[in-house]
Order: sequence, then structure tokens, then C-alpha cells
Amino acid sequence: MNNAQIGRRALLRGAGGLAALAAVPSLAACGTGTNRVPSGEGKGGSKTVVVRDSGGSYGAALQKAIYTPFTQETGISVKVLNLDDAPLLAQIKQGRPQCDLINNAMMSHYKYVAQDALEALDLDRVKSVKSAKIPDNQITEHAIGNSFYGQCIAYRTDAFGGRKPDSWADFWDTKAFKGDRSMVHPDGDLPELEFALLADGVPMDKLYPLDVDRAFKVLTRLRADIKKFWDSGPLPGVLLSREEVTMSTVWDGRVADMKKQGTPVERQLNGMRRQFQGYAIAKGAANADNAYKIMDFSLRAETQANLAKTFPSNPSSPLAYEKLTEDERNALSGAPKYYDKGFDADIDWWLKNESAVTKRWLEWARG
Repeated sequence: MNNAQIGRRALLRGAGGLAALAAVPSLAACGTGTNRVPSGEGKGGSKTVVVRDSGGSYGAALQKAIYTPFTQETGISVKVLNLDDAPLLAQIKQGRPQCDLINNAMMSHYKYVAQDALEALDLDRVKSVKSAKIPDNQITEHAIGNSFYGQCIAYRTDAFGGRKPDSWADFWDTKAFKGDRSMVHPDGDLPELEFALLADGVPMDKLYPLDVDRAFKVLTRLRADIKKFWDSGPLPGVLLSREEVTMSTVWDGRVADMKKQGTPVERQLNGMRRQFQGYAIAKGAANADNAYKIMDFSLRAETQANLAKTFPSNPSSPLAYEKLTEDERNALSGAPKYYDKGFDADIDWWLKNESAVTKRWLEWARG
């Protein structure tokens, strides 16, 4: 999804990257979005809240499913800030954040916490956490999970004579399932060590702590068949549509877009890696009260369901799925029938090891 893409490209090579970039004063003047909000606007109890999101089709969906209905219900206008992690963190460290609510990867929120850049949350002010039954493992002192995206297999349905890959072992089997592959570059997302280990027979519930040496040995077996490493969400669809590859790792929500464009593709969710996104409030936010209000509104089960109808976002609330039709529900990888096919990325492990793994991955990819 877009949030992860923005968070990773801007920096993040481990928690230390945030601290280093925060030390550069000029970052406070940088931004990637078009709806820049002057710092200080909206102070003094105004009917305004500034939300950081990643824009694009995801931002348009948020506007339709959350921001507009929220304004209609509360009278509070929502201004949008499309800004990468590095300049946003620099603003917070300088005591003048331009946004109030941050919609970002939960892993990025953990890194913000390490830099004392988020407010500790008062959960009594977010009633929907209980009413929507947000899972306990997605409720932290500083952030609350609102959705997840999954990384899975996308494959051409016309490539294997009617056969369908069932597992990561099949992704690695280029004799039975011929054709080139594509996998993620660290500029796009976390290196896909878990998939290599699953292909080598490691059970899903025994993945962590990851055996890095074993994972790279398995990756090396496939290296000659990896035509390109993707660093943006649309690229797997481009490669598959041009028949440059027959299988690729992909963010699960992208498969629907590929189908709409006429590409004969399907997804395989066995062994899908889930990563959650969530809400947090910037340290020193000018409109913290309104940030709590829109967070509470956004986490309602019905609001999450409305977003899922507009964008292939997998709600964190299990009750949201009950508010969808069967077709709408089963189009999502978070549907109950699919959930046990995947696993949650171990954020603690990746926070400790991302920098070292990324450095090794880059050396490995260069050969």
C-alpha cells in the first residue's frame, strides 16, 4: 500500500536513520505532497484537523470514506498533508509539526516513538477501539492499527497450462512453473526473507527469529530467475502484464487493479506476510482534540467497512467484515476465510535487524 511505499523510500534503514535525518534542518522545508498546510494554522481550538496520508488512490478513498463523512458529522474540516517520514519527523523534533494525525505503517510509528515524536494515547478518548474490537496486538501506547496490507504471490493464470501455484515452494520451482520472477527491493518494502524460509520448509509459526543465513541461501537458488526487483506498488502488474515474469510478489490490493486492466492474474494467499498500518498523534500537535475525534471516527467498524468498499484495505476491526457483502468480504485478504493462511511480520525482529539485513541484501543483489 501507499503508506509503506512512502515510509520506506524516504529513509528507513533501521531506527537510526530517523535520528540522522532529523538532524538536518533543511528537511523541515521539504515535502512531497500538494496540499501543504502552513505550520501553526488551526491553533486555538479551530474546527480543523490535519491528517498525514500518502495520497494517490488511497488518499482519494480516505477522502470519500472517512474525511468527508467526518466533516459532515462533526463540522471539523480535514486538511491533508502528503509528506514523507523524514521531513515530518524533523518538524516534530523542532516543535512545529504541520500535521496532527499520522496515518502510517505501524513499524514507522515504532521508529517515531524511539525519537519521542508521538503523543502517548489516552484510549478513553478512542471509544471505537472497544466497540470495533480492535485486536489487542494492534493497540500500543502510541498507535492503533487501522488496517493491514499483505504481501503474497501474483501469477499469470495462462502461464502454467491450468496449474496453479499453491505455495512459496512453487514460486521457487521454476521447472514446474516456468518463467521469470520478480521480488521486492528494500526501497519498496522489507526484504522477503520469510518467503524464502517458507519455500525451504520452515513452518509459518516457526519463522521468527529469522534464520538469515538460510534465507539468503534459498534466495540465491532463485537469483538467476529474478528478472527485476520491484520498488513501487504498480511495477509487479506492469511486469506481469507484459509477460516479462510469470510470478511476482505483490501487495495484495494491487491484484484487483491488474484484473481491471485486463491482465490474466490471480493471487495465492498461502504464506502471505501481513503488515499493519495505524494512527498516531504527532508530538505537539496543534489540534490534538480533533485528532482524537477523527481517529475515533476512522476506527469504527462501519467506517472501516466503508473504506474497504472504496479501496482494497483490510480492516483491523473483525466486525467490519460483517458489514460487507460476501463478495466484498472475500475480495479482501483479511476475510476470515483467508486470515489463517498468512502471518504477521514480527516488528520487533525487523526493528532490530532491518538495517543489517538490508545491507546484506544489497550486497547479495549485486552478486
